[in-house]
Amino acid sequence: MQQKQLLHTPEGVRDLYHESCARKLTVQEAVLRQQRLYGYRSIQTPTFEFFDIFSQERGSVSSREMYKFFDREGNTLVLRPDMTPSVARCAAKYFMDEEMPLRFCYCGNTFINNSSYQGRLKEVTQMGAELVGDETSDADGEMIAMLISCLKSAGLEEFQVEIGHIDFFNGLMEEAELASDEIENLRELIENKNYFGVEELLLSKDLKEDLKEAIMKIPQLFGSLDQIQEARNMTSNPRALQAIDRLEKLYDILELYGLERYVSFDLGMLGKFRYYTGIIFKAMTYGTGEPIATGGRYDRLMEQFGKKAASVGCAIVVDSLLMALDRQKINLDTDLDCQILLYDRSRREEAVRLAGELRLEGLQIQLMKEYREKRLEDYVQLARRSSVSRVLYLEAGKDSLQQVEIATGRRSCLEPGEYLRLIREGGR
Repeated sequence: MQQKQLLHTPEGVRDLYHESCARKLTVQEAVLRQQRLYGYRSIQTPTFEFFDIFSQERGSVSSREMYKFFDREGNTLVLRPDMTPSVARCAAKYFMDEEMPLRFCYCGNTFINNSSYQGRLKEVTQMGAELVGDETSDADGEMIAMLISCLKSAGLEEFQVEIGHIDFFNGLMEEAELASDEIENLRELIENKNYFGVEELLLSKDLKEDLKEAIMKIPQLFGSLDQIQEARNMTSNPRALQAIDRLEKLYDILELYGLERYVSFDLGMLGKFRYYTGIIFKAMTYGTGEPIATGGRYDRLMEQFGKKAASVGCAIVVDSLLMALDRQKINLDTDLDCQILLYDRSRREEAVRLAGELRLEGLQIQLMKEYREKRLEDYVQLARRSSVSRVLYLEAGKDSLQQVEIATGRRSCLEPGEYLRLIREGGR
């Protein structure tokens, strides 16, 4: 019983193997290829860091959702719940005096000890990018354009990037002068599109009617750019109006990229991270209940590590993207065209040489010595279970190479040299 228990993983984590693992690696390679095409360079940060890197003051994940432990000196460490503060710390440490923009991309796992939804993963793989030291709308446009390119390169076509701006909400909150706990409550209600909850909270407040009406309409301010522009008539707050200006400028830039059909707007999107200071966005598609990517501008986070640098970034949740691809039945070329080269021990030298020559031609070869108690059919069944496309068999007492095509069951024989010649001529 105890041995069987050891085979299980804790709640919220999982194993990946064969096709599922190959699909994940294929998606990661596609995303990284796009990031590099945009000039981003890879960066790696530790899986665990000091607790203060992700403290509530930095606006990251709440303490109760972090996996915490101690080192020998008694310092509190955490498994990273969020990649952005780690990259910000790293950039501040090694590029403190760099005044020009920096482009980083990464792939790593994050760990959040959420309590909740059945099937929700506590360890996920994120692939993201950070553009450090550029405060312009051009940087915002580049980040969103690259995100769209990454999702398309992974095979996704039906998705939308919803874009908001945190300062529309912040400007109205400054004007309303609500208590901090009321603002947090209001944030949650607006984020969840709880119109009645927002109305109920505001009815008891002594606010100007036009301000109260503007706040109550925030959850409804989503859709096309035209619908967002209507928000201009709801307020004269300078900070809120500047947010709309920024969104209009961003849309113009995305039009230059030819990507406007992939974007929509939502002034009621406020984001879960408190370090966001400007535009925020998330990518949504059908087949998942949560965003497959999130991002935004964080112009003051780097200052907490000693470097003043306006920045914008995004993160793709690879596991959610894979779920969407699977449920939308999108095929991926996983390059799993592996073959088994089975040999009798009397033909070992020939098998090793042939396997080496086939690998030089780019073929994936599993070299297997035949066990006396096994039959060829046993290896064919193994190939079928393991997504192997073909079994090649060097049988004892024969000069030929037998082939078994797993998909069709077709069998044939030819000389090993002839098979190698066909491969070199592109007949694999």
